[in-house]
Amino acid sequence: MAGERLDKVLAGSLPDYSRNRLKAWVEAGAVMVDGKVTKARYLLMGGESVKVFPREMPEQFALSPEDISLDIVYEDESIIVVNKPAGLVVHPAAGNWSGTLLNGFLFRYPELKSLPRAGIVHRLDKDTSGLMVVARTPHAQTSLVRQLQERTVGRRYLAWVWGEPPSHGKVLASVGRDQRNRLKMTAGSPQGKPAATLFRRLAKGLVGESAVALLECRLETGRTHQIRVHLESLGF
Repeated sequence: MAGERLDKVLAGSLPDYSRNRLKAWVEAGAVMVDGKVTKARYLLMGGESVKVFPREMPEQFALSPEDISLDIVYEDESIIVVNKPAGLVVHPAAGNWSGTLLNGFLFRYPELKSLPRAGIVHRLDKDTSGLMVVARTPHAQTSLVRQLQERTVGRRYLAWVWGEPPSHGKVLASVGRDQRNRLKMTAGSPQGKPAATLFRRLAKGLVGESAVALLECRLETGRTHQIRVHLESLGF
């Protein structure tokens, strides 16, 4: 081990853990060399005592039940329909390992832990409110996934926009991450995935002196932030 980096030695000695996990432990001070916290790139001289104090990482709590208020509008033996409020994340992920819709479902319906993603077959963005269908059985989950893939079940969204859009239209533009800002999605990205959004205007009016319109949108694909990205590409 003499002359080797600490992170390399850890990876070779603890193959059951990912390099990212081991690096996170080092950065969190959970790895000590001769009783001292050090960095992943530290070069070992040989003969040192290396101690690792494993820590639970956030993703390990992702499937933990949490008592979160859920607005259930319908349920039977096969499905649950929930009205998701704006501001609630659907799935645990980086930045939101807890306090999600999935955590709430596991608390209210413990049996969902046996289903992939706790029976959730589609999602809504954090800032979007609306109805979601969740499966309670493997058969229902398979059926819902198939219906979504074959587009035999429809999803409609209401969106307020600034401006004066036409009475109806269709946007065909790939959606992918902005190359200059990886946190932003953009239309027309060469690395993006094909996406199609249909819309029709339901109402129009003024807010002060600014024109606004209410659109009904239907998706032929389901990309992250698709509606926002497509409507923004039209200037709305």
